[in-house]
Amino acid sequence: MTKYIYAFDEGKKAMKDLLGGKGANLAEMKRLGLPVPDGFTLTTQACIEYLNHGSKLSEEVMESLHEQLEAFSKRTKKSFSSEEALLLVSVRSGAKISMPGMMDTILNLGLNDNNVKILAEKTNDERFAYDCYRRLLQMFGEVVYDIPMALFDTYFNQYKSRYHYQNDADIPAEGLREICEYYKNVYLEEAYKPFPQEPIVQLTEAIEAVFKSWDNDRARVYRQLNEIPYGIGTAVNIQEMVFGNSGNQSGTGVAFTRNPVTGEAKLFGEYLLNAQGEDVVAGIRTPKNIETLKVQMPHVHQQFLKVAQQLEMHYKDMQDIEFTIENEQLYILQTRNGKRTANAAIHIAVDLVEEGIISKKEAVMNVEVKSIDQLLHPNFDDNALEAATIISKMGLPASPGAASGQIVFSAETAKLKAEQGAHVILMRPETSPEDIEGMIASKAIVTTHGGMTSHAAVVARGMGKCCVTGCSDIEINIIDKKVTYPNGTLNEGDIISVDGAKGDIYLDEVKTTKAERSKDFETFMQWSEEVARLDVRMNAETPQDIQAGYQFGAKGIGLVRTEHMFFGAERLIEMRRFILSYTQENRINALNKIKQYQKEDFETILKLSGERPTIIRLLDPPLHEFLPKSTEEKHSVARQLNVSFSELEHYIASLNEVNPMLGHRGCRLAITYPELYIMQAEAIVESALKLKQQGIDCQPEIMIPLVSSVSEFTTLKAQIIDKIERLEIEMDESAHYLLGTMIETPRACLIAEDLAKECDFFSFGTNDLTQLTFGFSRDDAGKFINAYSEQGILDIDPFQTLDLEGVGQLIQRTTEQAKSVNPTIKIGVCGELGGDHRSIQYFNQLELDYVSCSPFRVPGALLSTAQSEVKGGRLRVQ
Repeated sequence: MTKYIYAFDEGKKAMKDLLGGKGANLAEMKRLGLPVPDGFTLTTQACIEYLNHGSKLSEEVMESLHEQLEAFSKRTKKSFSSEEALLLVSVRSGAKISMPGMMDTILNLGLNDNNVKILAEKTNDERFAYDCYRRLLQMFGEVVYDIPMALFDTYFNQYKSRYHYQNDADIPAEGLREICEYYKNVYLEEAYKPFPQEPIVQLTEAIEAVFKSWDNDRARVYRQLNEIPYGIGTAVNIQEMVFGNSGNQSGTGVAFTRNPVTGEAKLFGEYLLNAQGEDVVAGIRTPKNIETLKVQMPHVHQQFLKVAQQLEMHYKDMQDIEFTIENEQLYILQTRNGKRTANAAIHIAVDLVEEGIISKKEAVMNVEVKSIDQLLHPNFDDNALEAATIISKMGLPASPGAASGQIVFSAETAKLKAEQGAHVILMRPETSPEDIEGMIASKAIVTTHGGMTSHAAVVARGMGKCCVTGCSDIEINIIDKKVTYPNGTLNEGDIISVDGAKGDIYLDEVKTTKAERSKDFETFMQWSEEVARLDVRMNAETPQDIQAGYQFGAKGIGLVRTEHMFFGAERLIEMRRFILSYTQENRINALNKIKQYQKEDFETILKLSGERPTIIRLLDPPLHEFLPKSTEEKHSVARQLNVSFSELEHYIASLNEVNPMLGHRGCRLAITYPELYIMQAEAIVESALKLKQQGIDCQPEIMIPLVSSVSEFTTLKAQIIDKIERLEIEMDESAHYLLGTMIETPRACLIAEDLAKECDFFSFGTNDLTQLTFGFSRDDAGKFINAYSEQGILDIDPFQTLDLEGVGQLIQRTTEQAKSVNPTIKIGVCGELGGDHRSIQYFNQLELDYVSCSPFRVPGALLSTAQSEVKGGRLRVQ
């Protein structure tokens, strides 16, 4: 019989797949003897079965639920609706992978019109009891019956304003009773049913609602953004309530064992007195620094310090801890590995190694690959900041970075304007999970409420977005779409600049500078390089990109795209002269000029690479990319080439192709025009030999693209080698070079064994290989890929992450065949997927030698290869 529910004392941290992260950690903290309120967890398996098989909990789950409730009541000596010992619980989601703010929570469950009176009598605090009840009515209404929270909040705020109450805690018991009555009427008006008075009905509906929340819009968006699979589901944790809103000797808070922004080894957190947990993360009240607790409740602060240290040592990572204080008694409600900025992640990883808590391999696993990109983003120029006009200096630096953009006030507007190409800054009093798509679309996020652990702060840090919270000196009016600051007002569409590292906001756009990498970053990347097996090269052809790539640790160049070298005005006209020439003589004259450009380029590239390998792909453009499009441009080209307009149009028409991506490109160009690749090979080798005379022993690797047959390759190979041998005789010097091909057609994969006998290296061009395997045009796939993803037809966009079942199998088969006949052949990946984290995990399992990606993706790719190596596992050559 399947076990669907586990008491906290039955689980442990290794059971995350079944109990979710929160449930597994609650169980583990119980095992450690920490002050954790008792409870039990409905498993992720129960969630998946619920979502797959109907709209209510099965009889088997309900039977287990009643058994667990009975055992739970015996352990706590409390029960629902008991006049002697009233049981109230929280209902919280908890997936295996943390999704802060994305899932649903209900507190104070078990209260009803009668039980609220029991609670008031037992605590001798009617105000506290009705405050708990109104919270339950709000949360339950939103989570279970989809009643907009705004309907509750609007009335609540109007009530405060009507009676001039400054804070929530100022509302007396009779006011809260009136608010609760109003809320119950909202149920009737919006849900057409009353608030359920039976606690077991509340509990059942709450569990079902949390399971449903796994599939809500914001959760789906978050999972897609963070590459979290749908099939893992969420667990539900039922936990005895402890009350941080039971007076000024109670409170609730969130703390990190280290600073999640800087990585400093110091407790970092906030708390609110007389509040419940949602008050902190919602950002409705500005909380106090955790250090203040040392003054208000010194013994609680001391106890919390010990717990924090114990948890960090136990989990071997910085922890994010939720806690509640009830009448000066500390309770721990959750711990998890804390979200952090990229700088903090690196700093913490290095510190933990130096403190002897973790190894270098464990440090490599403690940093998210996507966070590395955050370290490569720009900051504001110091001189530009001095001249900039300050809007606000009262904000909290919630997530570092620098961004400029147009002000927008809603997630919908942010998304729409971003899709139109605008850079936008989302400004709101506070954010909520419903704002997730707007937050993704924005360059930065600004709120007037909330602290460093508010929803906006936590989510922004996870995304690597610049964020400033708690800007108390400005007012954000989302109705009138205005921002009021001390010296003026701003409207939607006005430009501002946001400094997430300092918490400052400036008027207009501010100049930015490149990010500087810290000593810790260099140390960490060195550890990654030590751990990694797979080399990381770069795709680059400009000096700036090549220099950046080598600074980031690239081991060579995996792809020089020579067609990118011809879009300058002078070069373009010579390439057009070559393409539009009627005779070989004219073509060769054009190529002689082109060769001089190529030699300059190759000499610069090879000199920058030195002895590191450099793969130069011979020309692979669809010819139409070089041809003039507009009538005006055609007239200009006709004059430049000294031909008539009609002649030019006739020749362009003769080159027209129905499907250029499958047409006259790649090696097919050289089969038609042998002089083209011969010229390029000559330019490469002449450059290499010139550098050799200067003492630079460079390593060019000449790549013939789009090969589909062995005879294509051998024909071109013979021509190129013949030219190189004649050059070597002429210059009385031998050249070191390799000659290989790009594997980008399924047929090339199927004949890999024969190709490998002729090639020194293979490089997978995953863009074309994916396109030709699926039969999808990569330029047009955006029109339907999203629909495929939404309907579950495709789990991933195969142009962003490797399709393991199809393209992945071709790559594995090709690699195994090639290595079996040519064990020394070098095999790599130079398509877009060479920089994708999940794809690299697979590539590392094969006998590949390197991946190649854009220069700024090199550090992330290097970390990916290291993490894959730590995880282990190989798909060995058969």
